[in-house]
Amino acid sequence: MKKGFLLLVCFFAVFSAFSVPLEDLISDGYTRQLRAPERGQIMEFQLKNPSPLLLPNAGGLRQTVAGIIKDLNPNIMVETLYLYLKPGKLHSDAVNWDEKQKINVFNQMMALSTLTGIEYYSASRGSMRTFYEYSAIIDGPQTKKPLADPVYAQIPASLAVYARQKDLTFGDNIYRYNFSAFGDSIFFIQENITSLSYGVIPVIGKGNLRSVLAVFDCGDSILIYAASMAKTLSVPGISDRIGNSFRNRADAVLNWFDNRLRNGL
Repeated sequence: MKKGFLLLVCFFAVFSAFSVPLEDLISDGYTRQLRAPERGQIMEFQLKNPSPLLLPNAGGLRQTVAGIIKDLNPNIMVETLYLYLKPGKLHSDAVNWDEKQKINVFNQMMALSTLTGIEYYSASRGSMRTFYEYSAIIDGPQTKKPLADPVYAQIPASLAVYARQKDLTFGDNIYRYNFSAFGDSIFFIQENITSLSYGVIPVIGKGNLRSVLAVFDCGDSILIYAASMAKTLSVPGISDRIGNSFRNRADAVLNWFDNRLRNGL
């Protein structure tokens, strides 16, 4: 994965004025791995009865993920921790997350149209492949009128938008994204409003895919937690294929978000 984060996947309420030390969010072992040269990322993939392994120590996020798992009862879960090191000019001795930085990060997360054309590594093809052929925020799931990516001068307490995203693996679908600020994080949840098909086989029913992307300011860095959870059709071999696809697609989304941060901060 490129050094410098879909997927995507909704985030919630009042924003903290201060950053949080990385060591307060994740274990010392994970901290060392993420800060090691040429590392910066940890990924876990589970099938059948998954349980979060990389979830940061943040109450709002933990409650959100626990609620999704209880509601969804997923049989696939892909988690990623990723550390984005800020440019030196953005470090702060007072460890404040500057308001401009917060707003820029939020607007980068809202730029869903820029997902169009991103690529991921297709294990089945052994080559890079387009992930989203088309991605745009729309006015609603019925009319599907494309809208420009919104740009905010202030972070809203919560926000829900719909997006149409044409995926060359799972087809042309509608998703709902819920964006929020909660305590010391910004995050969103992506939920599929239409059923996803693998070729001609419907494999993930409406509402059975949830992707979470959470962003924490850690002073000299930004910690990103991403998780995709799905309840898929129980067909031999299908879950493994979907899980492998999710892993590679998570890399693609993180690369996208890493590039958005580099361009936006």
